[in-house]
Amino acid sequence: MEKFIGWWKKDERYMVLAKSLLLAFLPVLCCLIYCASQGKSIGQVYLPNSEWNDELFYYKQTEGVIHYGYPQGYFGFDESHALKLSFAAWSPVLLFPWVLWGLLFGWNFLSPVLCNIFLMSLCCFLFVWLVRPAWKQLGILSLLFFLYTPFVRYMLSGMPEVSCFCMLILFYALAVNYQRKESGWKLALLFVMSAVMTLMRPYFLLFLLLPAFFWIRKSRIKGIAGSALVIAVTAGLYVSIKHYLSAAYFAPLFFTDWITAFFEQGFFGGILYTMKKLYSMGRNFILYIVEAFRSGFAPGAYFAGYMAVLAVVAVQSLKDYFALRRQPKTEKDCRSVIEIHFLFSLTAMLAALLLMYKLIEGSKHLLTFIAAGIFLVSLMETKFYKKAVFLGVVFVYFYSFKAVSAYDYQVPFVTQERRADVEKWADAFRSELELEQDSNPGYDNVVIWAFGDAAKDGERLDNSWQLLYGLPEGFGISCCMPDYLTQNFALLKSRYLFIPSGGEIEELCIEEDFRELWRDETSVLYRRY
Repeated sequence: MEKFIGWWKKDERYMVLAKSLLLAFLPVLCCLIYCASQGKSIGQVYLPNSEWNDELFYYKQTEGVIHYGYPQGYFGFDESHALKLSFAAWSPVLLFPWVLWGLLFGWNFLSPVLCNIFLMSLCCFLFVWLVRPAWKQLGILSLLFFLYTPFVRYMLSGMPEVSCFCMLILFYALAVNYQRKESGWKLALLFVMSAVMTLMRPYFLLFLLLPAFFWIRKSRIKGIAGSALVIAVTAGLYVSIKHYLSAAYFAPLFFTDWITAFFEQGFFGGILYTMKKLYSMGRNFILYIVEAFRSGFAPGAYFAGYMAVLAVVAVQSLKDYFALRRQPKTEKDCRSVIEIHFLFSLTAMLAALLLMYKLIEGSKHLLTFIAAGIFLVSLMETKFYKKAVFLGVVFVYFYSFKAVSAYDYQVPFVTQERRADVEKWADAFRSELELEQDSNPGYDNVVIWAFGDAAKDGERLDNSWQLLYGLPEGFGISCCMPDYLTQNFALLKSRYLFIPSGGEIEELCIEEDFRELWRDETSVLYRRY
């Protein structure tokens, strides 16, 4: 007992524990403050009132895994499906934290929110325990965390971004801890964490380079061979997951035209093509930031926050550059390695965004880098708090003052009308839909969600796709464009159609004598066979 007390007091673990618990409470406090400012509580967050349709796919896939091991119907787009099992276009690895939560505590509309808050709190606790920041650093971190409102928006959502936030933050926390006291198990865990992140999102492959650097610095031959093997295996696993477990999206998720240009136009032609694309996309990138200054355009606001973090990290990295020219011995020298790697990752991700992604759709991926940047910036040496003040001003302007878009920033809270509609349709789904488990997964268990339709006068018709949250466990959803449905109507494979009422698609359903199962003012459910 005396030995334990001595060990506890020697490293001031009681103080570290106090700091860890304080920061762990911060995500909960931020969510409580936001909800209170809206006159609501966390318990009133209601996913079926959200306009983010990705949440529907993530929620129902997780539900299918919890109840059946995997969804019994395909999730896809224009009736695409994975070669194996039944997941949508995104890596199912993203679902694992929620699946574990659902197995332990059950699964309902509030489960992803509570799991996100827990993950963020646990991340904050472990960050302090691993890094052991001073009180001043803890204060800077808490302030920037509070001002960066996307933390709250994504915690109070059904999106898996919080899992990415937490993984990257803890990856760098462990890297700082490893630099202070090197250990084989820490290095192995860094490889495991960065590999898992890569299986979640492919651009996280950048973070495998940091443990590879540590290993090569320690043992050149073994480090090079071992790191190359880990990177190759991780890349192979991701390609396999993408090939076998992911459905095709409406359009390519990544653009590789700048790569094929090298084969089609030669080396110099490829260089020229790549530079032109960087210029063109970079110009749009800047225009989006300008638009964010004017109107609060959310993708531009994300770009602005990203560039602010990149600028701070670049300045600090330049100051610490010469620390890399000697063997790291001090804490400052240790952090210079991490800062420079983060700067490299920020720059590489920016290039990847400009070359391989659609800017608007790709903008949300930058939020994870900003989140990790906040935690790293809080550890930087500061005298007059210039870095924190600069980032704080950027965050306040773009994510509070200019956060005017309800779609991007407003947390969905329950309304009596939406709750009643979802419950009414859930009863209808349960009574009319039959889950076939003999052909799992299969199209018998798929509901087509028509992504709009057109009336006779050309007016666009929409339905309340949020009602599909009421589907029974195990059913899959195929989001289909109206043109796909009208042009391939005789070739459809899915058993059920959830479509806008009164449009061209419903006329085709009536002509084919499909059975109408349920309808309301805007939506109708048909069974093909």
